[in-house]
Amino acid sequence: MAGTGFPAADAEHDFLRVRRRQVLSRLAARLRREPDDVSEVLPFDEVVAVLGRTGERRLGLRVVDLDSVVGSVDRTREFDRWFRPRSGRTRERWERLARAQRRGEPVPPIDVYRVGDLHFVRDGHHRVSVARALGLRSVEAYVTEVTTRIDANGIAGRGDLITKDLRRVFLDRVPLPGPALATILVTVPWSYAELSGTVEAWGFRLMQHECRYLDREAVARRWYAEEYRPVVRMLAQADLVGGRTEAEAYLHFTCRRYELLRTHRWDDEVVELLRTRPR
Repeated sequence: MAGTGFPAADAEHDFLRVRRRQVLSRLAARLRREPDDVSEVLPFDEVVAVLGRTGERRLGLRVVDLDSVVGSVDRTREFDRWFRPRSGRTRERWERLARAQRRGEPVPPIDVYRVGDLHFVRDGHHRVSVARALGLRSVEAYVTEVTTRIDANGIAGRGDLITKDLRRVFLDRVPLPGPALATILVTVPWSYAELSGTVEAWGFRLMQHECRYLDREAVARRWYAEEYRPVVRMLAQADLVGGRTEAEAYLHFTCRRYELLRTHRWDDEVVELLRTRPR
């Protein structure tokens, strides 16, 4: 936080510097043809809707890493992902806070929601912006932890919410317990929808065979134990997983098996035929 020793002049310079970086960053992103969402502040409401909000609890005053502050409750248009002001409209307020910070005056804690390891600002956007501009690594914050059905790992931009949303819908349709769900991973988001349909079809055939109704929890549990894990083991032993995830290999060869053989069974003969005609 080097400066001239004149807080007013330094605050003015701080604001101009951070605005210049924001403009240059936006220009560079456009020249690189990056998606717009890469530099956007994550919207809290969208994130928790996608992840499936289950509850919240107050954690009180904590020290929060500024790099984990990536979203906002209601100021997504005023700042970019790194909390640099998008315009000069709030310059007076921003510089007033910067002057106070440079004078060593006490700054009130911000107020945030915590979702996984991510933090979303309820109050204190300008304080976050100034702290980042002055090179601080952390701030004090009143934290409210929000719990969700799906974890927030891997969310870097709004585009990642599509994957999380389809994964949450998959969990609604195939309600697996946490340890089992953690093994179901795909790289193409729409594969979650295709996998949901595959599991539901498997469950329908199971109910026809047993002549009784099974709820989604029972179908999911039995599909994972009686179908998914044994088939994945067979595919791995036959060296058919390759560069795919286990779930992608299962989905690919399940569809391929029916296209080639018009059967729903799995055995060594079926796997051998798939090995000779894997695509």
